[in-house]
Amino acid sequence: MKRLDWSTLDDAGRRAALARPARRIRRDVVEAVHEILQAVAAEGGAAVTRYAERFDGAPPRRIAITPETVAEARAALAPADVRALRIAAENVRVFHEATRPEDTALVETTPGVRSRLVWRPIRAAGLYVPGGSAPLFSSLLMQAIPAKVAGVPVRVAVTPPSRDGSVHPAMILAANEAGLDALWLLGGAQAIAAMTYGATLADGDIPAVDKLFGPGNAYVAEAKKQATALPGGPAVDMPAGPSELMVVVDRDAAPEIAAADLLSQAEHDADAQVILVSTSRATLDYILTEVERQVADLPREAIARASLGEARAILVRDLEAACDVINLYGPEHLALQVEDPAALLPGIRAAGAVFVGRYAAETLGDYAAGPSHVLPTDGGARTLGGITTASFMTTMSVQTVTAEGAGVLGPIAARLARLEGLEAHARAADLRSGASA
Repeated sequence: MKRLDWSTLDDAGRRAALARPARRIRRDVVEAVHEILQAVAAEGGAAVTRYAERFDGAPPRRIAITPETVAEARAALAPADVRALRIAAENVRVFHEATRPEDTALVETTPGVRSRLVWRPIRAAGLYVPGGSAPLFSSLLMQAIPAKVAGVPVRVAVTPPSRDGSVHPAMILAANEAGLDALWLLGGAQAIAAMTYGATLADGDIPAVDKLFGPGNAYVAEAKKQATALPGGPAVDMPAGPSELMVVVDRDAAPEIAAADLLSQAEHDADAQVILVSTSRATLDYILTEVERQVADLPREAIARASLGEARAILVRDLEAACDVINLYGPEHLALQVEDPAALLPGIRAAGAVFVGRYAAETLGDYAAGPSHVLPTDGGARTLGGITTASFMTTMSVQTVTAEGAGVLGPIAARLARLEGLEAHARAADLRSGASA
C-alpha cells in the first residue's frame, strides 16, 4: 500500500492520491467493448455465442429453476449453508418491502388543482451477477429480490459460468429464493450486449431490457456505459465497477479488524481498490503490518496482492480532514472504525454504504444485513445511491383540475406562456379558463 500524508499534498496531489486504477479507463477495454456491442447489434445471438465461447469458455446456457434443479442444488450443499442463504434472502426481502416507495397523497397547490406522484415498476430489468472466479450468489439476491418487490414483470439474470462451464448450487438456490424462473450462464460485455439488443440463442431468447443493473469488472462497467449511450439504449443503475472500500480509523481501532476489512475487498478483483485513512501514524503502521500478516495465507492471495498495489494508506491530521478525504473520493463502501463514529455521519455526503462502528462489518452488508450491496463506484456516490426498490420503478405525476381550478390557474399559465413566446400553449390554457385570446 502506498503511504501518503494528506497535509503535505496540494490539490493535484490529493486528486492523484485518490485516483481509481488506470485499467478502468484503458483504451483497449473501451475498444474491445465497442467491438462486441457492434457485433451483437449486427449478428445477434451468433455474436453473443461466439464471444461467450471465447471468453466464458462455453456457449450461453439457460438454467431453468424448477423443483428438480432446486432439489439437486439443495442436496449439494450443507444444510447450514442452505439455511444461511435463506436467512440472507429473507433479510433482503424484509428491508426492501419496508422501504418500497408508496404513491403520495394528493397535494392541492391551488383550490381545485391537485397533484400526486405515483410509482410504477419498469417493464424489464437486466441483472448482471459477477461470477467466474467466485460464485457471487449474494449479488443475485441483492438485485433480483428488490426487483421482485418493486413488481418488475421481466427479470433477466445472467452470470458467467464456472471454469468447467457449470453453475454453483448456491446460485440456483438464490435464484429460487428470488422467485426467478431461469438463470442464464453468460458473462462479460457479451452478456450486457445480449440484454441491450436482445438475442436469440440455442437455449432460448434473451429479451432486450429497459434498464441494466449490477456490478462487474472493467469490461462489464464499460459495456453498461456504452449501452446506455446508444440511441434508445437501456438505462443503467449506476457506475458499478470493481469494488472499493475506505476504512477510517483512529488510535482506538482494532488493527486486525481493519486489516481484515481491507482484505475482504482486495480479494474481490485485481482492479478493486482499498484505502485506509488514519488520524494516527502508529495505528496506520500496525494495520499495514497486520494486512501483510493476513494476506499471506489467503486462498486468493495473488488477487489481493494485485489489488493492494493500487491501495493507499493516508495519514490525516484529524477526523474533519478524514471527512474531506471521504467526500472527495466518494467510496462505494465506507467503514468508520473510530471512537465516536456517529459523530462523523453529519459530515459525510458521499458514500454508497456506511458501516458504523467496529461491529458493522462490510461483509455483513455484503451478504445478510438487508440493504442491497450493489452500490456506485468510481465516485458515483457523490450523486447516486445504491440499488433500492425505487431503482426498479419510475414516478409519474398525476394532475387533476376542476373547472374552478382552471379558472384560477389558467390565466396565470397563459400569461407565463406568452411571456415565453408560446402562443399555442397560452390558448390551450385560455380554453380551460374561459378567457379569450
